[in-house]
Amino acid sequence: MIILFKQPKIKFLKYKYFAFTLSGIIILAGLLNMTIGKGLKFGIDFTGGTFLRLKFRDPITTDEIRARLTPEGLGNSIIQEIEKGQREYQIRTAGLIRRGEQPTEEIEAHVIIGNMVVEALRKPEDSLQVEKGLKDLNIIDHKELANLLSPAFSDEAQELAKKIIDLRDEKGIIESFDELRNIGLKEETISYLQEKSFLGSLSVLSRETVGPQAGKELRKKAILATAWALIGMLIYIALRFKLAYGVSGVLTLAHDVLVTLSIYSFTNREINLPIIAAILTLVGYSINDTIVVFDRVRENLKILRKLPLEEIMNVSINQNLSRTVLTSGTTFIALLFLFLFGGKVINDFAFTLLIGIVIGTYSSIYQSCPIVLYWQKIFQPKRKLK
Repeated sequence: MIILFKQPKIKFLKYKYFAFTLSGIIILAGLLNMTIGKGLKFGIDFTGGTFLRLKFRDPITTDEIRARLTPEGLGNSIIQEIEKGQREYQIRTAGLIRRGEQPTEEIEAHVIIGNMVVEALRKPEDSLQVEKGLKDLNIIDHKELANLLSPAFSDEAQELAKKIIDLRDEKGIIESFDELRNIGLKEETISYLQEKSFLGSLSVLSRETVGPQAGKELRKKAILATAWALIGMLIYIALRFKLAYGVSGVLTLAHDVLVTLSIYSFTNREINLPIIAAILTLVGYSINDTIVVFDRVRENLKILRKLPLEEIMNVSINQNLSRTVLTSGTTFIALLFLFLFGGKVINDFAFTLLIGIVIGTYSSIYQSCPIVLYWQKIFQPKRKLK
């Protein structure tokens, strides 16, 4: 392995009180912000809501989309451009502000809100065509399209509808009736469609609706998944090492999760299921680094018996320093490029892992070892830790 540091002798645990204070301030400030401040910003995975992925025939900016949604009370929607060209967007919205009669059920409200988004973003000429009784070929589903074709092509309606829907799925949006010739449609079929339908200004690539009850259940399961991960780590480390190491490992991981959530509460980033996956990933990454340090401490307890426990821990951390910097450094660089150039969709996920790499490396040095040290001093002051 590449050796970056030759026999370093840094007194890491000399700064343990400063590290505890720093972590305590961040966590306390984060908890206060989460409880009496702005709080955590949960996505539709946990709050319920509507997620739409749209493709536009003509380029449109984020500001234009928001301007069209605002009169409908949807101006606070999260709008993300998927690819360059300003034609494909993700729109997430969790609330429904609607004039007049409210839907009787919340899940119905979220279905309505998706329709409101689509209607608000369609061009005025689309609405005029709909008023004439024409069907939008970029919005219509397979069943409606088959019914539209049935009067003239009863035997082939289902097959023709499938071909058209498949073309739309492949291209995202049908921009010209000429494209229908490329999938083998006859001229009479195309002429019929031109009479009965039109090509709207946008298409819905995907639509997801999460009800409030489902959101609450997902939030509960996310919390349970994190809790079970911590319990599993405690059992594993306690069996492999000693209880002191297991307790330290779990408290260190809890520290990492709390610091990450605190930073999320400060930055007002949205927490959704991919972010929970990222948090569980950083839990695994952090415990791996911690176990490497613990393993070296256990070896040095047998070799450096005459040294105080704190000094043995300093020696162990220094011996692993090159490995820690190389592993964390290369991972950090990869995630940094993913964060900077990976696009908006993956930005929050990469941001979470970036935080995790820094916090996990920091906690493996300044949290895990000092906790074991204090455990030994408090509960087993006369026994040698093995």
